[in-house]
Amino acid sequence: MNDNQLLRYSRHILLPQIGYEGQEKLTKSHALIVGAGGLGSPAALYCAASGVGKLTICDFDNVDLTNLQRQIIHTTQSVGINKAVSAQQTIYEINPDVVVQTIQQKSTESEFKTLAENADVVIDCSDNFATRYALNRICLQLKKPLISGAAIGFEGQITVFDFRHKNSPCYHCLFPDTGSDQEMRCAENGVFAPLVGMIGTTQAAEALKLIMNIGDSLQGRLLLLDALSMEWRSIKLSKDPVCVVCSV
Repeated sequence: MNDNQLLRYSRHILLPQIGYEGQEKLTKSHALIVGAGGLGSPAALYCAASGVGKLTICDFDNVDLTNLQRQIIHTTQSVGINKAVSAQQTIYEINPDVVVQTIQQKSTESEFKTLAENADVVIDCSDNFATRYALNRICLQLKKPLISGAAIGFEGQITVFDFRHKNSPCYHCLFPDTGSDQEMRCAENGVFAPLVGMIGTTQAAEALKLIMNIGDSLQGRLLLLDALSMEWRSIKLSKDPVCVVCSV
């Protein structure tokens, strides 16, 4: 790290759990963020501000005026621009040392796998089951840590599937794929603006901890947030012995 980076990250370096060594790990790391919306906005902002050296951001959608209520990485001037590009522009204003790769088209599972192969962690900020199941399969195969988050209405959830450990459950253990395409989307159901910030920021925190190998991750735990009553609940997750994805 150069002198400017030492100054920029000094408040991290002062933490004994991080120090110079931990910050150096961040600056040499690569995070794949799938989705630059409500969850991806705070996740990308805090990964960038914290000094993650490279971010690959995937989003094929363009910024819409209705996004600005919660997708804080975008501005009014971003309306009509691809979300990954808009995110890149904001990140460079915050931390020009971060390398941001944008994926502006809808990716296939094979393309996601190629991207994940080069990443240290995968942060799932998508809003559909098809992408979540695909990232789950990919990270399991590649043994990459997957940070999964979701939010709708006033309720959010987050967990970590760390496939470097054989006993890790997977997303399919938590939500088996029944073939149903029924999904709850913000466009139809609404979402409380700060909720996505709280979940997305927690995703960033888990990613940073995994990269630096500090603290205890949410591996084996599902955090549930009811923002209306402001209550967090923690549920223990175990690997499903008959899961068709991770137990075969």
